[in-house]
Amino acid sequence: MTEKRKKQLFDSAFSLSLAIFLPLASAFFLAAFIYPALFHLISIGLGTVLAYLLVLNHRQNQEDSLLQLRLQSVDEQANLIEDEIIKQEAALDSLSEKIINFSELKGLTEHLSMCLTLEDTSRTLSEEVNKLFGDKDTTIILYLFHSKTGELGISSSQKGQMRVNLKTKKGDIFDQWIVKAMQPLLVEDTHRDYRFDFDKIKKDEPRPIRSVISVPLKAGHKALGILRIDSPREKRFVTEDLRFLTTIADLGALAIENAQLYERIEQLAIKDALTGLYLKRYLMERLQEEISRQGRRKTEMSFLMIDLDYFKQYNDKYGHVAGDIVLRAVGFILAENFREPGNVVCRYGGEEFAVLLPDCPREKALEMAEAARQRIGEQTVILRRMKTSITVSIGVAAYPKDADNKQEFIHKADQALYRAKQEGRNKVCAA
Repeated sequence: MTEKRKKQLFDSAFSLSLAIFLPLASAFFLAAFIYPALFHLISIGLGTVLAYLLVLNHRQNQEDSLLQLRLQSVDEQANLIEDEIIKQEAALDSLSEKIINFSELKGLTEHLSMCLTLEDTSRTLSEEVNKLFGDKDTTIILYLFHSKTGELGISSSQKGQMRVNLKTKKGDIFDQWIVKAMQPLLVEDTHRDYRFDFDKIKKDEPRPIRSVISVPLKAGHKALGILRIDSPREKRFVTEDLRFLTTIADLGALAIENAQLYERIEQLAIKDALTGLYLKRYLMERLQEEISRQGRRKTEMSFLMIDLDYFKQYNDKYGHVAGDIVLRAVGFILAENFREPGNVVCRYGGEEFAVLLPDCPREKALEMAEAARQRIGEQTVILRRMKTSITVSIGVAAYPKDADNKQEFIHKADQALYRAKQEGRNKVCAA
């Protein structure tokens, strides 16, 4: 539009100049060669015209300068508008990405909130991270610190849609870096990162690792574990990925801490605080389940009733604190002696213990009971700087050989225990 206007102005000035100059030029030619008397008059006219043309040219130059300034102003405004559009587009892209991330985090939070146990929480967290970051080559690893030993161990590991078995169960050089620094880690290329010895990486972990992002799982000042993603491709991850994984780790740490608290409360509800063994209520529930299961399998299971001999004398002589020490020692031996999966060791009440042995015939149960009796009898307990020992009497019953229901099953084992007491204690008797 501006160029068109400029051209119109030029054409108008040129036409006007031409309309004035051509007749005068013709008159000047006639006066010079035909009518000399008119020469001076025509010269004055031509000078006037030239002066006018100079003034007109000056005005035209001013118009051109103003037009150029306006064009520059328009260009500057156009550039500013273009920059603003680019900024707005970048802001919209960033907002769109944040909305997507928030949506994904919302889904992650909802899924984690539905988990109660630590196992479910670990599996769900790994699966959700795999959805967000994973591909067929990416490996997701969740490490947790053991509550008692404090050692790092794998809680969940996944590659693509498959579970994977990793060689480094307690973490490799990258995980140890996280344990020491407790800071997020981004390794774009393990071949070129001066912080890590590539030869040691190849030696410790046979699978190819070229890029890593890893963040610590922390609840307050308490370290819970590590959430890590690695890939055989270099520069697979960027800083934005690490930031997003850090946010996920914060949510995951909260869910893991809640799961650990839930399991701790659940353990307190079914386990004895003094000995760490199961309570009678849990034993009764398991006993009913095992009776139903054994009926379908047509196999035999055994039940042991255990009582400490002369326990009242320990309390009277050394006090109740000494009695607690004895109970803890016996509970530890029983838990060690019957630690096979599926067995249930219980503090039945007071100084009585019970052991449920699924898929265990009476003959084997008698052998195990005798081994436990001997080990308890050989255990030395220091009470008030004095070496003491304790013995136990044990009654053994088998299902369905000795009983056909839960109440009778317990009663038969209790009768066998009573007979062991009558026959001198420190003895194992069968129903």
